[in-house]
Amino acid sequence: MASLLKDLYSPAFYDRLSNALAVSIPKFDKEKFIKAIFIPEFEAKELKERMRHTTEVLHCFLPQDYPQSIELIKKTITQLRAQGIGEDGLAYMFLPDYIETYGINDFENSVEALEFVTQFISCEFAVRPFILRYGNQMILRMQQWSLHESHKVRRLASEGSRPRLPWAMGIPFLKKDPVAILPILENLKTDPSEYVRRSVANSLNDIAKDHPEVVLNVVKKWSGLSSDTDAIVKHGSRTLLKQGHAAILKHYGLDDKGILLKDFKILNPTIKIGESLEFSFSITNENPTGQKVRLEYAIYYKKQNGQNTKKVYKISERLYPPGAAVRVIRKQKFVLITTRKFHLGDHQLSMIINGAEKERLHFELTA
Repeated sequence: MASLLKDLYSPAFYDRLSNALAVSIPKFDKEKFIKAIFIPEFEAKELKERMRHTTEVLHCFLPQDYPQSIELIKKTITQLRAQGIGEDGLAYMFLPDYIETYGINDFENSVEALEFVTQFISCEFAVRPFILRYGNQMILRMQQWSLHESHKVRRLASEGSRPRLPWAMGIPFLKKDPVAILPILENLKTDPSEYVRRSVANSLNDIAKDHPEVVLNVVKKWSGLSSDTDAIVKHGSRTLLKQGHAAILKHYGLDDKGILLKDFKILNPTIKIGESLEFSFSITNENPTGQKVRLEYAIYYKKQNGQNTKKVYKISERLYPPGAAVRVIRKQKFVLITTRKFHLGDHQLSMIINGAEKERLHFELTA
């Protein structure tokens, strides 16, 4: 995917960018800028390399004085907007990168810049070196951001402080003890923006991987406050639910007693890479009352060392009336993607009912 995304940094992109820079930066030389961008090595650079290259070239055209450079970057963003260029364009991630690269030693100017720039392009990655460098000083500023009028700044507070933000550097002290970011999440639990609330849920899910008891306390505290907070804690509990964590299953009334798995079978026990595994089963509620049923299945993927790694997939979660019997047929694709490599040989498939793993079957993956 990166090999396609890198083409965001195209001649047309740099033409638009340099037109804006020509307005915002005194004596800006567009021809010189374009020439500095398209060096012989440019074509071989991947997405992040092109981003950093853009950052470094831009630095050569901005003043040595960092606060002055930031003011010109702000003017450039204003000019880009005036040209009708919308927010959140991925190619503009070099702007947060500029702050991260050249402003790490200037806390006040950089933090104010992050607050401004994130309203044009998210600074969730760029803020993390500042958390690592400045610790609670940065967290306290993000707590202030959680009350900001802009939903994008509020989201930066929650998303940027996630202990395990994907594709970003981890924050070890928050993995060890997340208590510092709980006031941020508390401020945002009833945020009017779903964009922000989903970020809160993702932060809770990060915390759950290291401190399930912290998330369980939040779940108990927030549950029932509103449909929005209920959605946050449910999404934030997804890892605990997939792990079959007893306390979270109990909280959501997920008990497998009287819920029977029948006729579980793999319809094509030998498949090739690129095909789909097909399986079927029946679920019966033999309880005299209705029961909430969370259905999941696990694939035990074969690893290179011959061991298996388990990944859980959700099917559904709903109320089954007493005596209800439902037959289900599912498919699981084995199509090659950049984030997963398949290894040939024996794999396993199991069914999970309300967190309890049931029967496990074998299937063979071939070339």
